[in-house]
Amino acid sequence: MGVNLSDIVPVERMQLEDLGGRTVAIDAYNAIYQFLSIIRGPDGTPLKDSRGRVTSHLAGLLYRTVNLLEADVRPAYVFDGKPHELKAQTLAARSERRSRAHDEWQEAVSEGDIERARCKATQSSRMTNEIVESSRILLTYMGIPVIQAPEEGEAQAAHMAARGDVWAASSQDFDSLLFGAPRLVRNLNITGRRKMPGSKEYRDISIEVIELDKVLEANGLTSREQLIDLAILVGTDYNPGIRGIGPKKGLKLIRQHGNLEGALAAIGEAVPQAECVRDIFLRSEKADEYALQWRQPDRERIIAFMCGEHGFSEDRITAALDRLEGKRKKPPKKTEMPPSQMSLDRFG
Repeated sequence: MGVNLSDIVPVERMQLEDLGGRTVAIDAYNAIYQFLSIIRGPDGTPLKDSRGRVTSHLAGLLYRTVNLLEADVRPAYVFDGKPHELKAQTLAARSERRSRAHDEWQEAVSEGDIERARCKATQSSRMTNEIVESSRILLTYMGIPVIQAPEEGEAQAAHMAARGDVWAASSQDFDSLLFGAPRLVRNLNITGRRKMPGSKEYRDISIEVIELDKVLEANGLTSREQLIDLAILVGTDYNPGIRGIGPKKGLKLIRQHGNLEGALAAIGEAVPQAECVRDIFLRSEKADEYALQWRQPDRERIIAFMCGEHGFSEDRITAALDRLEGKRKKPPKKTEMPPSQMSLDRFG
């Protein structure tokens, strides 16, 4: 999930059409997890094909990517490489939480508690090699660039943005800023009216654009290194934070003492391997050789893959391809809904 800096970052809200003409490097794992979480039945059951394979991610990738291309947004999906060893504890904790949520989901289903089942199901999504591979295959057939990161996908996307090869990195996590993305786009895949987890409240979710320079300026920080030090105090995927320190208190400490070492000395605390965590954000391995080429979709392969292999409705896939190829006019905006709000038969 990365570090939560929402309390201290200035945000510019946009509509999808405002990003027209832009190229965005999307953290693929982050996007796929979103689709796995939100594209489910009323009781939280994910979409599956006749062989029991989860296909929620394929529906999300296809329909959302079509929406992006129709808005003249050019996406490139960046896939994670090998995670750093310091992330092992975080990954283990996430796995345990998902297992617990899965058990609670099944319990809620058996009790007929649909509301609780749906809530727990969204927390139980798991990434498998099969899900990753099928995602890559579909995107390739669609003519969308697929980039393999040596390490963190977010670090690679941020690197591409810093080089000016893409306009922004896209992720739900603020870590992209720590990795050096000059511009971060959030909520690219989940816009619209959405129900908040664990409550009956609905909220309108819009695209958010966050600029690194504006984050630093708004908070009186002089460098990305200071923002990284603040994140280390709060806690990242690579280190636990200092108990009782959130973004605002951490910011105050960094502004008063200049850096992590000064802040820790002032409060009598220590962060083991802090320099290693800094190094991850500043010097993670990235690839400079990648192709940003958008090709025409391979219609026959997409239909064979989505319909023949995974059982999607050929009429619906064909309709999506017509949109992708510009053979059908874009429907009126008021009728469009993101994948999370479409009825499940839209994906069948």
